[in-house]
Amino acid sequence: MDEITEGTSQVDCDILVIGGGTAGPMAAYRAKKKNPNAKVILLEKANVKRSGAISMGMDGLNNAVIPGHSTPEQYVKEITVANDGIVDQAAVYKYAQNCYEIIQELDGFGIRFQKDENGDFDVKKVHHIGTYVLPMPNGDTVKKALYRQLKRARLLISNRYMATRLLTGKDGRIAGAIAVNTRTAEFLVVRAKAVILCMGAAGRLGLPTSGYLFGTYENAANSGDGYAMAYHAGAGLANLECFQINPLIKDYNGPACAYVAGPFGGYTANNEGMRFIECDYWSGQMMQEFYNELQSGKGPVFLKLNHLADETIGEIETILHEVERPTRGRFQVNRNNDYRNGMIEMHISEIGFCSGHSASGVYVDDNACTTVPGLYAAGDMASVPHNYMLGAFTNGAVAGEHAIDYVNEVDFADIDEDFIAAEKERVLAPTKREDGIPPNQVEYKTRRLVNDYLQPPKVTRKMQLAQDRFAETRAVMENEMVARNAHELMRSLEVSSILDCADMAAFASLFRTESRWGLYHNRADYPERDNENWFCHSILSKDAAGQMTIKKKDVDPYIIPIDEEEKDAYDKQRIKAQA
Repeated sequence: MDEITEGTSQVDCDILVIGGGTAGPMAAYRAKKKNPNAKVILLEKANVKRSGAISMGMDGLNNAVIPGHSTPEQYVKEITVANDGIVDQAAVYKYAQNCYEIIQELDGFGIRFQKDENGDFDVKKVHHIGTYVLPMPNGDTVKKALYRQLKRARLLISNRYMATRLLTGKDGRIAGAIAVNTRTAEFLVVRAKAVILCMGAAGRLGLPTSGYLFGTYENAANSGDGYAMAYHAGAGLANLECFQINPLIKDYNGPACAYVAGPFGGYTANNEGMRFIECDYWSGQMMQEFYNELQSGKGPVFLKLNHLADETIGEIETILHEVERPTRGRFQVNRNNDYRNGMIEMHISEIGFCSGHSASGVYVDDNACTTVPGLYAAGDMASVPHNYMLGAFTNGAVAGEHAIDYVNEVDFADIDEDFIAAEKERVLAPTKREDGIPPNQVEYKTRRLVNDYLQPPKVTRKMQLAQDRFAETRAVMENEMVARNAHELMRSLEVSSILDCADMAAFASLFRTESRWGLYHNRADYPERDNENWFCHSILSKDAAGQMTIKKKDVDPYIIPIDEEEKDAYDKQRIKAQA
């Protein structure tokens, strides 16, 4: 087992990119491409070859704005309506205008997208407005192709280093980060003029109903580290009460209808085999209708494929089990449950933070800048809604190119040596104990509490109790948790991030006294949407005294106007009963 080794080294760079999944490599690549002389370091707590949600296997681009199929304006409307109007459109519009260039670049990397007999991109429709789903027949090639580009660009890659805290100067600018080696526990201080956070979703916030500790929808390493680091650095985080909840195949805990089976004719059905929602596009309102169907007595809810031709089902199976989630096997086979003969049970997933399907994340503008000068965020952890994989690529590119321009105008900020010493003491504290509670037990407890007290519909008193229980768990974590080797040390740091995110989820949820975004923020004691008081962002941050605080922020004026009849499109998804 990995031994604890003492030691600290320091390196300087122009740009530090943290996270080696999708957004991070693209940010680093584009920064280096724009200025080959810049020193760019890509830091990853695992290995860039296999890291991030992208490495789980992706079946396609879910939000591809391709000429002839949709327009940037249509896409902005779709995303605005899907998020109940609480969207700063500038970032969404910038994405929509730039993502086709990224698709062409990825195509040039050797990533193969589905094309028709004429060689045009074969785009599928699952959304209300426009057509955006571009299937990928071999998602396993994405990571390989991306990694080849990193090597060609001669990027500096530091694998097995887990960033623990960001460093800021006396003037509030970003100064770098401190990281710990996940195999040796040695420290690395990185002094940087700019830092780009690309650390993925907080996918380990709750426990999946499968019961597996690592059975999350995203990559199991996504423990919310980026959200916690941004918070402790003083950055604003937007709309953390807007949880991500997914309709997933039970046990398999992977995608079902929206982007996989939907384009082939599959759909979500109740126990009578009847379709009850018009659109399987993942949104809070879609999940609300899923929940309503369960409460009506017509559950469980199923993925229905048995009305399709055998060869069609075979194609869907290939995508589900070999492209999308190749690591998860075929649970249904072991249960003698065949897609061809019966329906496959689905469930409401555990909650998490992720801009992939919601409006939550580290607050950024259209250049991926956070509220801390020199700090950027991109991918699933940034607040641009409905990012998905292509959003991570596109906004990662935006962050990398803007950061290059930024570092040309600034020098290194001062580093606080006392802060570094205190952080090393905090990180190593679990290794100094001879006995105690291992990190996996503290993690299970935390995530169990999240499920028990924060899972929607949200109840005020339950969320208040959650805060009390989180405080008790934090005391255990800080005083009794033990790490006997470098691996357990990494796990203990992940637990700290999970607990930080749980605290933020409860705090933000209590702040917004209305229901919004369907099931994502369904408050049982405030069941109505209140546009008069709550048509705004909530921005959570850490104040000068080290306390959690939150305030309202107005939604920026729309670039693309939304017609009155379009605003409630997602409220009309339920299929009316036939006479």
